[in-house]
Amino acid sequence: MAGTSTGKEKVKLSKVIEKMQLVNMTPDIDASGIWLHVPDINRPALQLTGFYQSFDNDRLQIIGNVEFNYLESLSKEERLERYSQLLSSNIPCLIFCRELRPEQEVIDMANKLGIPLLSSHDTTSSFTAEVIRWLKVQLAPCIVIHGVLVDVYGEGVLITGESGIGKSEAALELIKRGHRLVTDDAVEIRKVSDETLVGSAPGVTKYFIELRGIGIIDVKTLFGVESVKETQEIDMVIKLEDWNKDKEYDRLGLEEEYTEYLGNKVVCHSLPIRPGRNLAVIVEAAAVNHRQKKMGYNAAVELYRRVQENLMKGDEDDD
Repeated sequence: MAGTSTGKEKVKLSKVIEKMQLVNMTPDIDASGIWLHVPDINRPALQLTGFYQSFDNDRLQIIGNVEFNYLESLSKEERLERYSQLLSSNIPCLIFCRELRPEQEVIDMANKLGIPLLSSHDTTSSFTAEVIRWLKVQLAPCIVIHGVLVDVYGEGVLITGESGIGKSEAALELIKRGHRLVTDDAVEIRKVSDETLVGSAPGVTKYFIELRGIGIIDVKTLFGVESVKETQEIDMVIKLEDWNKDKEYDRLGLEEEYTEYLGNKVVCHSLPIRPGRNLAVIVEAAAVNHRQKKMGYNAAVELYRRVQENLMKGDEDDD
């Protein structure tokens, strides 16, 4: 499926500091000028012993209890030498977990070399898991497509179709029925794994809907914070199209159709539009039906099974 690629993803270190609520021990260093390109971390235990082969210096460098206690076991002169080697290795920053804090000489050294020293109150394992999860979303391959993304009964429904066909109107009706808007018009889709696509809104258009003849409305202001959502996993696609009487539309749903974004397949339903069809109710039914299929029940398969049983029963009666 076509979309606009945002190119190689990157995230500012200052955004990591804000999101993870890190304490900056070197506030004079401009963290907004430091960019991260990989969603992984490194605990530099081997590097602190002097081994720098195959060193991933572009990752977040994290000091936990083990690394800190090892450094504390060294003489002050040797400890400062190890810190100097690490901070001179072109790393983005050095993060101390459990509110650990190095001596002032190390902070002065970091300021001189321009490497931020940060501190987290979390345990090393908790902080590592959370920052990797968040970075994977931020740095995932991303495209921007034209459409509307709504959370319907916990299912992420991406509504696509030609401009003016009624996507925003359908989303507004769904919001009035208690469902949540993620984004209207432009959808940023990120591939966070080979099975998972996550959609979000570009910052500029967040929580706004454009309605032809009325203009722009602010969903969060009009309907409250419970009517919007930051991000949503995309579970299915509903493609709106003008009714074509010559086209054969699927009436049973025995076989799933798919569309593809960033190499991931997503279930897709083509929904013909004609006067009198309540799009919101149909989208709700499609979302619930998809959820039911994930739980192991397929209405179309059940109907087919009953028909087959009736046919076999009729043959037996004839005999």
